[in-house]
Amino acid sequence: MGVVIVGAGAAGVHSAVALRERGYAGSVTLIGGEPHRPYDRPPLSKAVLRGQGRPDDVVFGIDFEGLGIQVESGRTALGLRPGERQLLTSRGDLTYETLVLATGADPVRLPGDGTHVLRTLGDAERLRGVLDERRDVVVVGAGWIGAEFTTAAREAGCRVTVIEAAGAPLAGALPADVTAPMAAWYERAGALLRTGTKVAAVDAGGVSLSDGTRVRADAVVVGVGARPATGWLAGSGIALGARGDVLADEHLRASVPGVYAVGDCASFPSGRYGARLLVHHWDNALLGAKAVAAHITGGGDAAAYDPVPYFWSEQFGHFVQYAGHHSAVDTAMWRGAPDSADGWSVCWLRDDRLVAVLTVDRSRDLAQGRRLITSGAAVDLEQVAAADLPLKAAVRAGVATGAR
Repeated sequence: MGVVIVGAGAAGVHSAVALRERGYAGSVTLIGGEPHRPYDRPPLSKAVLRGQGRPDDVVFGIDFEGLGIQVESGRTALGLRPGERQLLTSRGDLTYETLVLATGADPVRLPGDGTHVLRTLGDAERLRGVLDERRDVVVVGAGWIGAEFTTAAREAGCRVTVIEAAGAPLAGALPADVTAPMAAWYERAGALLRTGTKVAAVDAGGVSLSDGTRVRADAVVVGVGARPATGWLAGSGIALGARGDVLADEHLRASVPGVYAVGDCASFPSGRYGARLLVHHWDNALLGAKAVAAHITGGGDAAAYDPVPYFWSEQFGHFVQYAGHHSAVDTAMWRGAPDSADGWSVCWLRDDRLVAVLTVDRSRDLAQGRRLITSGAAVDLEQVAAADLPLKAAVRAGVATGAR
């Protein structure tokens, strides 16, 4: 029966490859609902849209046949009978010994004609057509995807208006005072950013806003978040959280025997942060896949899954990176000014330990900060704020370190 993996994105593909790398000799079947060969998603917004890569360039360069991995594209999971270890699909049932759920997340959509999202290769190809024709575009949401699409659209010569319900960009991910300087990036790029405004309705000719105004558009691109693609698990007995996430344990096991969950569709308990994390980023898909393969092949010898989350974004000529996880109770400390030629960073501390770091054009801070978060090293707060010193110099001398 072997291992069946549902989802042919990064989490599913890397789970399959990691199983072979760890010597798993049973059958491995990878199924995906899209008709394409398995491909990587980050380049869709970071390269394909900007004309820096062809659709074929995002396909995983993996010899699936040589690894003995059976790939079945265009096969959709429809349901699950865990007691019988059967997966219901659009091409009949599959029996499994071990099942890995790697179905990712679906973008939140708005009702109305002419709306686009950016999640799949097909989405990127359709939006590339919008950019090639230099259409007038409204982008709903100034989050990661909204910013990256706006960057590509302005480079292509499109006129862009961005509508954001919150008071600053990236409001769902970072505090408004941290992201407020990023609003100027839109203006310098020639895009109009309207914050504190909600979309009331969308139609073929544009959007109507909650303040009574209307913005004309040839195309409307929605980037207001994503939700775990787990609707097909209804009635299966798999425990889901309020956000639709599969509630995995510290080894990424779901609530029923023989089932694991990895990537955007699953949350996991973090001992490091004392919270359950739902991480919609590529790095989590890669590291989680390795953890799942280790537990399937090694069982009790596998370590608990508790990474330092990491994410990056390229927007408006800036390289933005974030590592860790922060909450409202953590103390934010700035390194450098937003208009600095050397970039700037924000560090979040809990007591005297670094728990998260955001960097803009300051990759050295990201690399050193990520190591400090991983080690759990105690740091000197004044030296953390000293932008002219390496972040690693903030470690307090003579204090033992260790991951928490």
